[in-house]
Amino acid sequence: MALAEAHLGAEFNKAGEAPVVDNFVYVLCGDGCLQEGVSGEASSLAGHLGLGKLIVCYDDNHITIDGSTDLSFTEDVLKRYEAYGWHCQHVEDGNNDLEGIEKAILAAKAVTDKPSIIKVTTTIGFGSEKAGSDKVHGAALGASDLAFAKKALGFDPAQTFFVPEDVAAYYKSVAQASAAVIATQRETLSAYSSKYPAEAAELARRTKGELPANIEALLPRASGKEVKPAATRNLSGNVLNAIKTAMPELMGGSADLTPSNMTELKGIPDFQHIRTGKGSYAGRYIRFGVREHAMAAICNGMAAYGALVPYCATFLNFIGYALGAVRLSALSHFRVIYVATHDSIGLGEDGPTHQPVEMLQALRATPNTYVFRPADTNETSASYALALKNTHAPAIIALSRQVVPHVLASTVEKAMLGGYVCFDTADQESLNPTAAGAALVLAATGTEVSIAIEGAKKLASTANVRVVVSSFPCLEVFEKQEESYRKSVLPDGIPVISVEASAKRGWERYSHAQIGMDYFGMSAPAPDIYKRLGISADGINELGTKVLAFFAGKEVAPVPVNGHRW
Repeated sequence: MALAEAHLGAEFNKAGEAPVVDNFVYVLCGDGCLQEGVSGEASSLAGHLGLGKLIVCYDDNHITIDGSTDLSFTEDVLKRYEAYGWHCQHVEDGNNDLEGIEKAILAAKAVTDKPSIIKVTTTIGFGSEKAGSDKVHGAALGASDLAFAKKALGFDPAQTFFVPEDVAAYYKSVAQASAAVIATQRETLSAYSSKYPAEAAELARRTKGELPANIEALLPRASGKEVKPAATRNLSGNVLNAIKTAMPELMGGSADLTPSNMTELKGIPDFQHIRTGKGSYAGRYIRFGVREHAMAAICNGMAAYGALVPYCATFLNFIGYALGAVRLSALSHFRVIYVATHDSIGLGEDGPTHQPVEMLQALRATPNTYVFRPADTNETSASYALALKNTHAPAIIALSRQVVPHVLASTVEKAMLGGYVCFDTADQESLNPTAAGAALVLAATGTEVSIAIEGAKKLASTANVRVVVSSFPCLEVFEKQEESYRKSVLPDGIPVISVEASAKRGWERYSHAQIGMDYFGMSAPAPDIYKRLGISADGINELGTKVLAFFAGKEVAPVPVNGHRW
């Protein structure tokens, strides 16, 4: 959030005039927070970026659920933060020294070139009989101890939900002071709007979350047999650079994988503190470093702040480092775009440590999350179009390292339906838009769409049957379509085989048999791995022959996705 404030202030504030973007960001945290890896990652980057409007108040009470922090946490936190490049202070009596806390906050506000942390030593459960112990950490005090605490703090134990008059008067005065500040801010914004109408209109558009009117028209499109094969990670980079100028609120970067993720906005400066000589706060490309969890969490903060559309990138397998923050994107209804390249065994020689198997299914199982796995230029553009339009959910766009051929029947409009018929062995030149009447449907995503098309050709020749391939760039979007459309892509009464270089589990919802993985990958060139693991035209032909024989003369049950959803 402090990063977002710094960038928007650099973009919209005018030198020598009252700023329209101007706030501090305060964090209240405890011992447990500073043990988590994500806080260390984020604090390290905040120090590097010199985010002077970020102020952390650290409640140093020496207690976690297990008991005293002496059990597991004995470091000197302020020395660590000093090493991060933070301004550090210590208020030793946080129970009583309210003036000291206020002075520390004012001192932190005066330090503008680095973030600040104020260690405030307190007694957990101050005033309670259980004060200073883990017993007050997460449990209710109970009636007896509540009465004890009230008496210890100077209240009448018999009174419940009582607010003393002096407290009510104080909060009323705070409300009045705040109202005056708000009135001043409105006057500042009004004057700014009169003097800088274009900038004010732009800030208003972004604050409302509205997209520029021409974004879809700028998305790359491709058609025809002359389209060259390409890795979808490169096609993703093409999309980002096609919209970067028209969409200045697009801001993000990579976890130290920029050349691999293809996420750099060419010609756009880095977001850096000016002292580094590597950029400024007006820059829009963020060098997150090897900090996947903090990267995702920072993007959540940017989305929460507003007026920005954050994106971030890593390998799909390394989204696992960030899953806690990805889950919070979904839970909080934040539009964060996760660019996840090297999405399968197709990354080849890096081996099973880098080759995701379960990650797509883990992400698809997360509520309010859209998982895209495009197969070509049009599907990649459609993925971004849907990710940008859906303002209340995160999107993960899984992209390949290996090149794939263009899908001749694809269009941005078809792909935006989440799934569509992309190949028909009986109608290869003028595609029939429905799979009705086929002997078998192959359901594929991403780089496996082209493999499924080759497998369909082989199976049709071997078994002398009509085989249709349906591409599914986004299963979540497909499930939102009308039942009649879903059944045109996955018709009832026709066996379906799914083809995806990922875990098979979950595909039972869309298919009767699955070609995929229930094992980890291996280290070898991508074509060799695909062949070895049977995710190939030969593998499709073999399983397809068995499936056709199994269902011969039998009724084929509809796939669950076409059934009733109560």
